[in-house]
Amino acid sequence: MHIANLDGLRLHYKIEGPEDGTPVVFANSLGTDLRMWDPIMPLLPAGLRTLRYDKRGHGLSDVPGGRWSMGNLVRDVEQLMDLAGFKDAIFVGLSIGGLIAQGLAAKRLDLVRALVLSNTGAKIGTRDMWADRIKTVEDGGLEAAVDATMERWFSAKFRATEEFHGWQNFHLRTPARGWTGCADAIAGTDFISSTSGLRLPTLGIAGSEDGATPPDLVRETLDLIPGSQFHLIRGAGHLPCIEAPEEYAATLTKFFAAQGVT
Repeated sequence: MHIANLDGLRLHYKIEGPEDGTPVVFANSLGTDLRMWDPIMPLLPAGLRTLRYDKRGHGLSDVPGGRWSMGNLVRDVEQLMDLAGFKDAIFVGLSIGGLIAQGLAAKRLDLVRALVLSNTGAKIGTRDMWADRIKTVEDGGLEAAVDATMERWFSAKFRATEEFHGWQNFHLRTPARGWTGCADAIAGTDFISSTSGLRLPTLGIAGSEDGATPPDLVRETLDLIPGSQFHLIRGAGHLPCIEAPEEYAATLTKFFAAQGVT
């Protein structure tokens, strides 16, 4: 177990792969931890040096008090990458992880050489929408919101499997305060202007059954970045790395190869 102390905030992280491998950072969705990427990790090229982490309020990381902004979340991974020596990395961000990716790329291009923006947007939802969801979780915990969340996240076909129940329980293990703190950060984030100024290789991934960040939202975000690519995974929802790990990993591998990863 690796714990980074970042000015008093302790983040859990995991590094895998050869020391001289191509650095790749993974940032997961709201209400998950670094295990969200487990299904795809064995399917990726062996020459990668990967960094996964539990953002604040999630997994084994601290749940600090006060109100959190997206700037805090970007700063967390910025400090973690500096500490771990991850520079010129490919950054893969899903949902809120995609927002973090956009914020970091706009701030520290020395850390990010290419982006994968998966199931995300430059702006996700509205303040009122997030306020309603936050109140639901504050009043009744994640259990009060889990059915609606799972319907947005996973296809009907996947929800009929036994595997689905494990991932639902995985989500329910998130601290309610961690979920609401990061949800509040999403509510206050609009990266349309800053993302439109990005000029680096970018791949967008969407799931055709995604009810949280639909394909059109992902496309609109990719349209802000000249030369970006888009891949739609049919039949998958908000977490295609879980529902369609083979196609997801193959899509990443192809993009990595275009960045010189062998």
